[in-house]
Amino acid sequence: MNKSEISILLLRVFLGISFYIHGLAKFKKGLANTAEHFGSLGLPEFLAYAVAYIELFGGIALVFGLGSRIVSILFGIIMVGAILKVKLSAGFLGGYELDIAYLIIALLIAINGSKLFALDHLLFKSGNFKTKTT
Repeated sequence: MNKSEISILLLRVFLGISFYIHGLAKFKKGLANTAEHFGSLGLPEFLAYAVAYIELFGGIALVFGLGSRIVSILFGIIMVGAILKVKLSAGFLGGYELDIAYLIIALLIAINGSKLFALDHLLFKSGNFKTKTT
């Protein structure tokens, strides 16, 4: 266990919890209301459903280290969309500074992966599900 893996684990869990809470808020507010908000931004309303599910289930997956790189890429795409469509006009302070932080954390995990206490590492690197190569 090295310092780098511990740091990435902390970021992975933080990002996962943060997105889970954002996704949960969309469900509590009502997906139809979220879809209406997306429509008011000029986005297709079906994207609200996709974003809510990615945030909720992706957040859980990220906490447990399942599909970390893929989930992080999806979170990065969501953050780019949020910054460009919603937060950019508000400026950095009070606008998109947290979104940039989420984006950078997501990119770090997408690039480096996260092995420490990750289901991916346990399932796919331990030999349990390795495919036979010839």
